Amino acid sequence: MKCLVTGATGFVGDRLVEELLKKGNQVHVLARSPDSLSPFLAWLVTPFQGDLNDRQMLNRAMKGCDTVFHLAAYANIWSKDKRQAWNTNVAGTKNILEAALQNNIKKIVFTSTAAILPPSPSGEAIDENAPWPEKFLTDYETTKMMAEQLCQEYSQKGLNIVIVNPPRIFGPGRLSKSNSLTLLIKKYIEGKWRIIPGNGKAIGSYVFIDDVINGHLLAMQKGVSGERYILGGTNISFNDFFKLLAYVSGKKTRLFHLPCFLMLLISKIELLMAECFSKKPLITPAWVKRYLQNRPVSSQKAITQLDYTITPLDEGIRKTINWLKTKEKWNSETML
Repeated sequence: MKCLVTGATGFVGDRLVEELLKKGNQVHVLARSPDSLSPFLAWLVTPFQGDLNDRQMLNRAMKGCDTVFHLAAYANIWSKDKRQAWNTNVAGTKNILEAALQNNIKKIVFTSTAAILPPSPSGEAIDENAPWPEKFLTDYETTKMMAEQLCQEYSQKGLNIVIVNPPRIFGPGRLSKSNSLTLLIKKYIEGKWRIIPGNGKAIGSYVFIDDVINGHLLAMQKGVSGERYILGGTNISFNDFFKLLAYVSGKKTRLFHLPCFLMLLISKIELLMAECFSKKPLITPAWVKRYLQNRPVSSQKAITQLDYTITPLDEGIRKTINWLKTKEKWNSETML
């Protein structure tokens, strides 16, 4: 099978390309900077330099392909250019869908996010049938919702497209901003992470990268056009996540609960500095509010219809820590 992957220079995209190649697929990659591809993968894929709004390059990249995995997205917490999220996540997705129609693509898997699902005040898991939230907190959520609506519209036009919604992903892979949870784990085992957001009771869903990659492949193989599938993991509070991390790592670092009001105050100062001096903030008030909400999800639909499986959280954390240690040892040896 010949497939196009967008977003291949990101955490999930990089791992997906690796798995596609292992399975004998020919892979086209659309990237603004092909030099950012993993050195190993760069020799094995066919790169096309451009972005989602370069329609000519999109058609060139898609020519001869059977399928498309569309992962590219703008997920920064803040941007000086307020149009950037819409240009990438909405206009860019529309360009992908138009090119797919023109090139007779057999199937598309669109990577959305569980962030567009509503929070759960009661702590009960949310599934695909939940209505849109009354209000989205960030441009990322808003534009990803709009992109999903586009996918549904094009599905009605006859395009075979499946949507997947992963939550908080972690595991071996690029240590980039899109792999922030693994960076947190790394900082914790190094003794550099000291805080728990709020009272630590907010629940999130944590999913191992291997499960997300497998979920993408299963969605391409078995997913029904027009349907969305949550590729979730373990639903757990911040408090319990850090307790498990301490147990698995064997490192019991003393952590401090950072009160909500203080988190919001810091984020407001960060946002003000960003607006005044174009200095990228560490966090914004909208993202603070997101992380203080209960966001458990149910993957039952994916389990039932796609044969999706979930790696136990302790096992995923253990594999991640072992990988981090191996990576650190390799880096140290190569510097000798």
